[in-house]
Amino acid sequence: MASVSKIIVIGNVGRDPELKMTPNGRPVCEFSIAVNRVSGRGDERQEQTDWYRVSCWSGLAERAQQLIQKGRLVYVEGRFQARTYTDREGKERFSLEISANDFQLLDSRRDREGGMGGGEPAAAPKASDDTGFDPDEIPF
Repeated sequence: MASVSKIIVIGNVGRDPELKMTPNGRPVCEFSIAVNRVSGRGDERQEQTDWYRVSCWSGLAERAQQLIQKGRLVYVEGRFQARTYTDREGKERFSLEISANDFQLLDSRRDREGGMGGGEPAAAPKASDDTGFDPDEIPF
């Protein structure tokens, strides 16, 4: 039987994507995603944010550079890696990283601009207009 490693996250882009080229000339685009989660009950309920660093490669990298912007709601699917590294100050740090296979924008420009102007269509429409996706309805 084959092994599988897959992660799916839905969250808001924390920084604009950066497109770079590897020494071999392969495009790689990196950005971060904030995923909020709630723990506890009643008065003990707390919201926490997990940050993921996302890397897209080749054609997906170029598409990400064109479409993704800070603040956008995005679905990312890929392979998960946890990594430790030493920062510039010599402190050991922990990083949650996703090598993306695919992504979809889940909001529209109109949503981000407070309903003003003609926005682009979303990759997956919002359920509030009875046409599709509502993150609160995900069964997991």
